[in-house]
Amino acid sequence: MACIPSKSEAETATNGPPPEDVSSRNLEDLIRTLPTREGWSQPMVLYKNYWCRPHLVGRIMLLQDTFKPRRGDIILATQPKCGTTWLKALAFTITNRSRYSFSDHPLLTSNPQYLVPFIEIPDAGRDHTYLETLPCPRLLSTHLPLSMLPSETSSTGCRIVYLCREPKDAFVSRWHFENKIVKGSSIELEKAFDMFCEGFSPSGPFWDHCLEYWKESLARQDEVLFLKYEEIKSQPEQVVRQLAKFLGVPLTAEEESAGVAQEVVKLCSFENLTSLQVNQTGGVDHGNKIYVENSVFFRKGKVGDWANHMSEEMAEKLDRVIEEKLKGSGLAF
Repeated sequence: MACIPSKSEAETATNGPPPEDVSSRNLEDLIRTLPTREGWSQPMVLYKNYWCRPHLVGRIMLLQDTFKPRRGDIILATQPKCGTTWLKALAFTITNRSRYSFSDHPLLTSNPQYLVPFIEIPDAGRDHTYLETLPCPRLLSTHLPLSMLPSETSSTGCRIVYLCREPKDAFVSRWHFENKIVKGSSIELEKAFDMFCEGFSPSGPFWDHCLEYWKESLARQDEVLFLKYEEIKSQPEQVVRQLAKFLGVPLTAEEESAGVAQEVVKLCSFENLTSLQVNQTGGVDHGNKIYVENSVFFRKGKVGDWANHMSEEMAEKLDRVIEEKLKGSGLAF
């Protein structure tokens, strides 16, 4: 898969950085001007119609100047708590299957989150320029809505895999996660639910995030693949084949006979990943009172767990909200 610099990347290499470099601005002053709201584990600001943690906004602004999409890039896009870890494990295994055996695989010793770097969240000890040092083709991930990625993400032909999840399950998983990653956080379910239904949640509104990628998948079917968490749960081997084909590395007849799809599913399964020591211990301090344990990326991995937390009235309300917000789009849950 070729990895070709975009036009602006080539121009930057020739002419130097653009006249106005966002890194030279006073980001803190800019962020202070944004609408702020409290309620989740930390206050959030409204940036380009989405709610974000303030420290992330600065990084998002920086990546507009520093992240240069390449034609061979593969970007895994998700809302938080919609199957990010699973998608990273699957995509990494599929695209690197010629490099590693299933018995001696990086997933056995590394958390999937750290095998596929986030565009907007630098790994510990690295800054936002790290992505430009990666060889082609790059396998990257993001929680950002499509509208916050550089416009060249679309024009250069990057391949995007978007994974969404049934909203009620996504909300419950988000609520659990929020109470675990920030020390001292204790958000009541009912309060979190009301905020989620209002569109106020990390990386929310939930429905707008989904719709941006859904519409792009309709417009660029060869370059944007829209998946649902529930599809992977019900037909994992079929999704492995679908992903492999979309990413330009389809399973060969020999691999089919050898059961490679089944081996990928087994290696990346919730049961296998949660049994590994690397996913049971350790974690990363992201600053701002946020400490993410490796184990927090694995809770239940089930479909329909919302029924153990939400009343029927709550479920019906969120269903109505989602139906109204998605009306006429062709997307449904």
